[in-house]
Amino acid sequence: MSYFVTGGTGFIGRFLVEKLLNRGETIYLLVQEKSLDRYDALLERLGATKDEVVAVVGSLTEPNLGISDSNMSTLKNNVTQFYHLAAIYDLYAAAEIQEAVNVQGTRNAVDAATAMNAGCFHQVSSIAAAGLYKGTFREDMFDEAEKLDNPYLKTKHESEKVVREECKIPWRVYRPGMVIGHTESGEIDKIDGPYYFFKMLQKIRGVLPQWMPTIGIEGGRLNIVPVDFIVDALDHISHTEGEDQKCFHLTDPDPYKVGEVLNIFAKAGHAPTMTMRVDSRMFGFIPPMIRNGLKNLPPIKRITGAVLNDFGIPQSALEFLNYPTRFDSRETERVLKGTGIEVPRLSDYAPAIWDFWERNLDPDLHKDRTLQGTVQGKVCVVTGATSGIGLATAHKLAEAGAILCIAARTQETLDEVKVELDAKSDTVFAYRCDFADMENSDQFIQAVLKDHGHVDFLVNNAGRSIRRAISHSFERFHDFERTMQLNYFGSLRLIMGFSPSMLERRRGHIVNISSIGVLTNAPRFSAYVSSKAALDAFSRCAAAEFSDSNVTFTTINMPLVRTPMIGPTKIYDSVPTLSPDEAADLIAEAIVHRPKRIATRIGTFASVLHALTPKLGEIVMNTGFKMFPDSAAAQGKAKAEKPKVSTEQVAFAAIMRGIHW
Repeated sequence: MSYFVTGGTGFIGRFLVEKLLNRGETIYLLVQEKSLDRYDALLERLGATKDEVVAVVGSLTEPNLGISDSNMSTLKNNVTQFYHLAAIYDLYAAAEIQEAVNVQGTRNAVDAATAMNAGCFHQVSSIAAAGLYKGTFREDMFDEAEKLDNPYLKTKHESEKVVREECKIPWRVYRPGMVIGHTESGEIDKIDGPYYFFKMLQKIRGVLPQWMPTIGIEGGRLNIVPVDFIVDALDHISHTEGEDQKCFHLTDPDPYKVGEVLNIFAKAGHAPTMTMRVDSRMFGFIPPMIRNGLKNLPPIKRITGAVLNDFGIPQSALEFLNYPTRFDSRETERVLKGTGIEVPRLSDYAPAIWDFWERNLDPDLHKDRTLQGTVQGKVCVVTGATSGIGLATAHKLAEAGAILCIAARTQETLDEVKVELDAKSDTVFAYRCDFADMENSDQFIQAVLKDHGHVDFLVNNAGRSIRRAISHSFERFHDFERTMQLNYFGSLRLIMGFSPSMLERRRGHIVNISSIGVLTNAPRFSAYVSSKAALDAFSRCAAAEFSDSNVTFTTINMPLVRTPMIGPTKIYDSVPTLSPDEAADLIAEAIVHRPKRIATRIGTFASVLHALTPKLGEIVMNTGFKMFPDSAAAQGKAKAEKPKVSTEQVAFAAIMRGIHW
């Protein structure tokens, strides 16, 4: 005697075939001709021979499963158990495909099992067959299913109906809950159900420490079961006599609410848990018309879509956050009593589930997050590329294979740098340009577009800094004019020049090198910070306009960097600074990941401090202003000796690492 299995190379099927092999019977597997490689992989995985697991070429969508007459002759009166697992388990697949596979495929399987005169037809259905029934759904219930608007729910219900009404041989139906990975290995082959929320938990972990309390949702109850429980239960029940024409819920008799599930996996992934969970039922007093109206407002839909997309959560998944159905499984519990087969608690095996996902299924594992993968063959413009941050960035981009356009004021230095970069790349192009000169900037834009047609990445790095107290600037209004001319108008000119082609191509990224001083309101840098703040403000406005065009901006609030720009201020020789290479790493991060902003923790803290308690922030900055004097040059004095740095200054600068003083 033998077994016949459809979907045997699928997720549940692989484990079931392994279980059936232990019974020593021949197993026939329906396999599409184009999927014979999956059959071979299954044999290798199980260490089985082609005589133990026999491939029967056919198709779920053909009459009698497309099984040939000769194979049908071999199978007739020789199959004791026919397991039908093949189906589309996807809430978001096209309706017509689900209809063809789930409903007509089940009909074809029933016809084939009847033609074989199989001993029993075992239909692996789903709790989805109950639709969105409000209340407890028993194993003897079927017609009571509600809200079957979703194609997946509808086809799972209809396919079960085919078995109940059209199958002429003994049958049994099994309705598994949301199937997740193996309790020991965590193995699963696709992201579904609770897995959709793993990326969200992972990203929260990257932002907040594990001990940080958070607010979340309570939600409905999700009936989650591991694949090994499903297979063990299916194997045992299908071999128990006297249970034909019955349905069995392979479900958790004590399911968790959505908030509890998220917290269990948050602990498994070392992410902060939701210490306060909001139950959506508390908003039940709001009329549905108003709730739906707010939900469908264009800004709300855009924001919701953007957040879900960032976390990799399908919009339709939100329908199941308040899942209304509970499943009675007393028939299953009766048959399994005394066998030791029961649903384990999720908290006991959640670490294995999380670990397998993070090592094998995390979508970011399959994305090239390297600088080379991002910029190779792409046109990258770097201004101020002959020294400091710009030079270090140019070297990284050249090594990564970018089509690199470097620009600076001094032709001689530009030529020297190009020779350096040519040793690393043969796609480096040098352009002399003074970005404080608007006409010169326009010529640069025209030259780059003529040579390359477009720009993929623009790094606005060229800039000028002036460290001088306002009290020493009353007669130096030109300091503010020339700083604004280069730092703001120069960068703005390039953005305005390269944006049209970016918008036309619907791709492009602009990295603006701003300053930590914008966040800290750094004294002595009023001219510099004002110019950078203007660029920051423009970028925020432009980002809002370009948001749906895939043209994006990153502002880097750069801390103090050891470059020629800060050379005249000798006191900086004794305070902590970033190296140009470290600063270039931040630019590489901006290019690869495209965040809205990159800032140090001290910079972010200072911004929050100024927002919440502006007077306190002002006092802190004034303390630094008094502690670090103006340079001799800023005071208009003759060149002085290198200033002595006190221990108090060193300690203060260390605490305020990266802030300009």
